[in-house]
Amino acid sequence: TTASDNTKLQVVTTLFPIYDFARSIAGDNAVVTLLLPPGVEAHAFEPRPEDAVKTAKAGLFIYTNRLMEPWAEKFVSGLGSSTITIVDASKGIALSPAGHGHEDHHQHEHAALDPHIWLDPANAKTMVATIAAAMAAKDPAHGASYRANAAALQQQMTQLDADYRAGLGACRTRTLLHGGHYAFGYLAKRYGLQYEAAVSVNADAEPTATQMASLVQQIRTSGVHYIFSEELVSPRLTETIAHEAGVKVLALHNLHDMSKEDFRAGVSYLTLMRRNLANLKTGLECR
Repeated sequence: TTASDNTKLQVVTTLFPIYDFARSIAGDNAVVTLLLPPGVEAHAFEPRPEDAVKTAKAGLFIYTNRLMEPWAEKFVSGLGSSTITIVDASKGIALSPAGHGHEDHHQHEHAALDPHIWLDPANAKTMVATIAAAMAAKDPAHGASYRANAAALQQQMTQLDADYRAGLGACRTRTLLHGGHYAFGYLAKRYGLQYEAAVSVNADAEPTATQMASLVQQIRTSGVHYIFSEELVSPRLTETIAHEAGVKVLALHNLHDMSKEDFRAGVSYLTLMRRNLANLKTGLECR
């Protein structure tokens, strides 16, 4: 850290998409840190003592929403810092009910909400605006630069959205079968896909043998040729289901966790979303 870095706005972010957006908006004017270490499952993350040290020095703490990081507000208020501004990046975004994974079709009492808002590019644009506004308010000297960088990023997201619409316009199937937890509800809704996840929002739930059998049956009758697996969650489940049902597996990245390789390679939200689009076009057999 150079002396000039110490005088810059320090921004601590919880999840990769927010880190990536903030990094684009910051340019060279602010220092952006990611709290969640690459390779760690986001839903299971608990802040560590060194995270408290890192965050206590920050001017801004940006998190996704209270469902994704239920610990965030308490964690920051417990630091007793008078200088941190806490930003909820889901401000202005309507949270949708989480759809149910295959393993809890019969217990609809808990209408949980889905925290994975960033997988819809329109939501991502709103998040970018919220983050840029917070950075400009905290560091007005660089406000114009933050806003310009945010506008450029939003422009790319508009293009991404148009490419998704075009790419997923005419497909042999609109059924997105996913061997992971319920994360793609916002994306499916935006592009008119029928989304089914093997497990619900809770990433560590595993379907029983009976549920597995009914899932395999469902895949066979649905006529799909591909199912999608999930990053950083054991692919074993998806591979077992695919093998039983006689379909192929494609990766779909939910972006809340990052592999160490991807992180080191400096991949961005846009890169991963485009990778997803390519796999969706293959898996849904779009022309």
